[in-house]
Amino acid sequence: MLKFGYLTMIVFTIIGSFWLELFLKVGVLKRIKRVILAVAPISFLFIAWDAYAIRSGHWRFDGDQILGIFGPFGIPLEEYLFFIIVPIAAIMTIEAVRRVKKDWPV
Repeated sequence: MLKFGYLTMIVFTIIGSFWLELFLKVGVLKRIKRVILAVAPISFLFIAWDAYAIRSGHWRFDGDQILGIFGPFGIPLEEYLFFIIVPIAAIMTIEAVRRVKKDWPV
């Protein structure tokens, strides 16, 4: 079970935020091009940072808590998913607050 530790955290992030898309109809996923334009630049920056930190020996991932599937630069699949899912969840949360609190600043 520990092998799914990181993936479990990502699944809880999805459960915790993606329901907003369905029930509050925040419409984030309907504007996927906009989401990609918002998420991609920062994701690329953090992937580059991770790649550097791993290569330099400053950063590593606990092999007991990841699936063992690695992408480019020796970064685990879960880390790539993290850089996609967490920002989208944050955008959904912000949009949900804006929907519920109409007077919240734009």
